[in-house]
Amino acid sequence: MTLEEVFGPNRTDHRMQAVSRALEELLVAAQRRHCLTVGVYESAKLMNVDPDSVLVCVLAADAEDECDVALQIHFTLLSAFCTDNHTHIVRVSGLRRLGQLLGEGEGGRDLHCILVTSPAVHPLQCPALQHVGSFCEQSRDQNQWVPFVQLQDRAEPGQTGPDR
Repeated sequence: MTLEEVFGPNRTDHRMQAVSRALEELLVAAQRRHCLTVGVYESAKLMNVDPDSVLVCVLAADAEDECDVALQIHFTLLSAFCTDNHTHIVRVSGLRRLGQLLGEGEGGRDLHCILVTSPAVHPLQCPALQHVGSFCEQSRDQNQWVPFVQLQDRAEPGQTGPDR
């Protein structure tokens, strides 16, 4: 059963937009608190050393990345590791939007894998984390183990027109 079959098409669109906004808010909040690990290699290292600190794993790829066999193998391994450690996983498209959110220019850091972590001393708590976590749990309840979220490009302040 798809989300459209359960909630109807309009409700699903609204729900996906809300999840997309919550994920963006979570990433920005985590970055402000220095609770992000960015990059496939860096993420794999952290998950090997301290998997309990990882709250959410964001696997990001656009259409042109779907043919990258090495990246897909990394995603498969990271997904398995997250599942074994009960870490929420979200698959997203919209690398350009991720770059905007995290202040990365063209050719910046590898944004294909981003981990949201929480230090034991001062745990990361925000409504966006709860929203994303609930979305992941509901998706798993419907046998969608790695839910997909589309991040939408937005015009940055001072930019107009279709080229943004």
